[in-house]
Amino acid sequence: MDARVLGTTVIGSYSFPGWLEFACQHLDEFGESDREEMIEDAVIAAIHDQVSAGLDVITDGEQTRLDFNLSFYGFLTGIELEGASPRRHGPPAHDQRGRHQITGDLSAPRGLGAVADFERLKRLAPTGPGGPVLKASVPGPYTLSGRLAPNDQYPDRYAVTEALLPIVKRELEQLVAAGCRELTVDEPSMSCYAHREDPERFVEIFNRTVESVADKCRLSTHLCFGNFKGHAVGLRRYAPLFPAFHRLNVSEIHVEMASREFSELEIIGSIAETTDVAVGIVDVKSYYIETADEVADRVRACLRHAPAERLSFAPDCGLSQTARWAAKQKLRNMVAGVHRVREERV
Repeated sequence: MDARVLGTTVIGSYSFPGWLEFACQHLDEFGESDREEMIEDAVIAAIHDQVSAGLDVITDGEQTRLDFNLSFYGFLTGIELEGASPRRHGPPAHDQRGRHQITGDLSAPRGLGAVADFERLKRLAPTGPGGPVLKASVPGPYTLSGRLAPNDQYPDRYAVTEALLPIVKRELEQLVAAGCRELTVDEPSMSCYAHREDPERFVEIFNRTVESVADKCRLSTHLCFGNFKGHAVGLRRYAPLFPAFHRLNVSEIHVEMASREFSELEIIGSIAETTDVAVGIVDVKSYYIETADEVADRVRACLRHAPAERLSFAPDCGLSQTARWAAKQKLRNMVAGVHRVREERV
């Protein structure tokens, strides 16, 4: 069976090794060469865990990033980075992340750093026949705009989005030029807020962002409901996105299902009429480790709604908020369960 049929993939981020978390809190004790060595070692560890699990598609685990998008702000000019969390005490939640102040024209003269990350992944990942497909992930402009406070120059979130759009578009173009053939544009803010915003406007923004690369790579988007400290934000329903999101110019749409007890699973059938679907089949917000048997049952449930040639399977979201020991077990069991169903269909 073609590896693309009932394939296994990941969203983007992967758990940081404990030593990297510690080192990030003491970066002033390391030189530039030390830091680059740490990054390489962390990427090697992320690659190892994904390849050992047997994934068809892997990433660099986004080991150079904080969360899946926070480090990108360090590449922007025209902003003053937030100095401290607006709320430091109490239960962890999204309101502990403030917004950066815009001080001038938004630009990224050095790019957003994703190309260098992908070049490192190419150098460190296994090559040759049977090796994994390499994927890069970049947050879309609407999601990136959420951490920037509007001002007189950029009076609302949509104005900030428009300023970021050409920056993200250029990064995507440079990734494709660097040989990236599997590319995800993460827009979780769109799925979080479609219930109160115009989904048609979201689609128009997204399609303009990807218009120059959509036919040059396998392009996907990840639509989830947030995962800061393992917590969602916004209304956890896909219904408000559709039918508008059927018009996204992508090859594949990633949807979060496991943490929602597979609510709205039937929606993968309508998505599959025009687009491949990567179903989130293990819950990154829970430390319950799904067994291979459970994963196989979930795959069979998906097959009642969408054809095998349209389906692949992934964790619900990136694994950066999941401890590495759990991430490894979840990925191994996910692949084993998917492969069990693949073998049944040969």
